Formats: sequence, structure tokens, C-alpha cells
Amino acid sequence: MSDLGALLRKAREQRGLSLDDIQETTKIRKRYLEAIESGDHSILPGSFYVRAFVKNYSEAVGLDPDEVLRLYQHEVPAAQNEHAAEPIPVRAPRRLKSESSERMGKIGFNLMMWCFLILIFVVVWMFVINRDPDPADQLDQKTPITDASQPPTDNINAGNGTVTDNPVPTATPVPTQVPTTVTFASKVGKADKYDIGPEGTHKLEIKVSGGRSWLEIRAGGSTGEKLYSANADDGTIETHDLTQQLYVNVGRADLTEITVDGVPVPDGDRAGSKKLLINPIVSTSTPPNGEPTDTAADTDETGGTGNEPDSATSE
Repeated sequence: MSDLGALLRKAREQRGLSLDDIQETTKIRKRYLEAIESGDHSILPGSFYVRAFVKNYSEAVGLDPDEVLRLYQHEVPAAQNEHAAEPIPVRAPRRLKSESSERMGKIGFNLMMWCFLILIFVVVWMFVINRDPDPADQLDQKTPITDASQPPTDNINAGNGTVTDNPVPTATPVPTQVPTTVTFASKVGKADKYDIGPEGTHKLEIKVSGGRSWLEIRAGGSTGEKLYSANADDGTIETHDLTQQLYVNVGRADLTEITVDGVPVPDGDRAGSKKLLINPIVSTSTPPNGEPTDTAADTDETGGTGNEPDSATSE
């Protein structure tokens, strides 16, 4: 063991430190620390690392590293520049292009340019020949120079020699479609009465969606002919021609949609029953006394007293 190694080992043992503790503190491998204490510097990476390791070891055990290196400089090799200059790689000279390769490159470039120009010419030519002719030219070609019209024919009355023109037929006006109207008329008993206009044929549609609901449809009023009466399933659609007043009773207004010709009829849209009188408007007639009377399809409004009990309860 060298004097330097003995000094470092003694200082380490006085502080109660092991080589593992020094390794943890200095981050120097344990085998290098053992080599420094034994004086075998051959296994260390180099003279530069020997001085660095001794300095760190000295600081870890509380010794002055510069004083230790000065006193034991005969054991510690002098620092040397061990990093030799790396040779600069010589770049291989670029291979000069031959005249033949340059000639082929020019030919290929010229050929590509000519192909591009030819492609542009073809595209323009196809656009010109395929485009639609001027709309004004089409109109002139389709418009005849003279209209072929029949000469006027005169009816000559052989008896008195007078000339009469043929009567010109008049165009029949096309009737315009008047939109359907749904108007609240009055409250009849527990039912809301709605007048449906204008006069004519209308279609009543009742659609159940979102669950089951009681549905009852009668002709005339609540005591009239039963047209439909059942617990309607989800998705049920009932349609009826509105040629007379119809009585509608639903158990769940929030699950039913009532329309006439697509126009919704207000039903409250609540989780409860609703009774409606759907009354189509008909033309009025004038009796001999000159007072008009409404000949709507309802005779007794609900077909009863108007205070009859509910025919269904909400499901």
C-alpha cells in the first residue's frame, strides 16, 4: 500500500466511512477507490483521472486536496493532455459528370418540357371543342324566322252578305287553393269546438307517439256512431274524412297529435284527457224569411246535452 493510499484510508476510517459511502459521495467506482488506496494506478482510466479521483477522495474524507496532491506528487502522475487530435476525414472528391451523362440530362429535360407544352395544348383544345355554344346562337337557331299562323277566317252570311268574325275563346281561370283554417268556436260542455274552413273536403289525422293512449272517435257528437275506440299503441295513426262533425276524446293529450290537412288542432298538450269537436264549415242557406241559417254538420253540437260523463280516462 502506498503512503498516499494509507493516508486516505486512515482519514476514511477515522470518519467511520466505508468504501461504499465514499462511492456514493464521489460517484467513483469502488474498484477505483480500492486501487487508489493500494497504490495500483494501472487499472485507472488515465493520469488525468488519477489526480481527479484523489482530489475528490480527499475532499470526501475532509483533507485538503491541493495539499495532498502537493505532498504526494511523486505518487500521482502529472496531468497530461491525453486527447489526441482526431484526424479530419478527407472528403472524397466528387465524381465529375461525364459528357454523356450531361447530354442525356439535357435531352431528358427538353423532352419533359415538350411533353408539358403538348399536354397544355391538348387540354385547351378539348375545352374549346367541348364547350357549349353561345346561348344566343342556340336561341337564334331554334327561333323560326316567321310564325306559322292560320289566316283569319271570316264567316260570310250568304243571305245578307255581312262578314262576322269568329269569337275568340277565353281562358278558363284556374281556381286557387285556399289554405285550411282551424278556428276555436266555443266551449260546448267539456269539449272545445273548432270550426274547420273553408268549405270542402278535409282530412282529420290523429297520431299517437311516445306511449299508449285512449282514443275515441264518434260521428256527430259524444253519443254518435262510434268510428274508433281503443287503447291506441305508440305509432297508431287514424285518418277520417271530415264530411261531418266528429267528436274526439283522447286519454293523453301529450301523446297525441291532431291535425286537419296538416294544420295542428290545439289539444292542450298535457298529461290528461282532452275532448274536441271538429266541425267542418258548410255553406249557409237563406230560408224564405230571408234570415240565413248555418247548416254546419253539428245538430246538437256534441250529440247530447254537453254535460255527459267522460267516455275514457287517461291510461
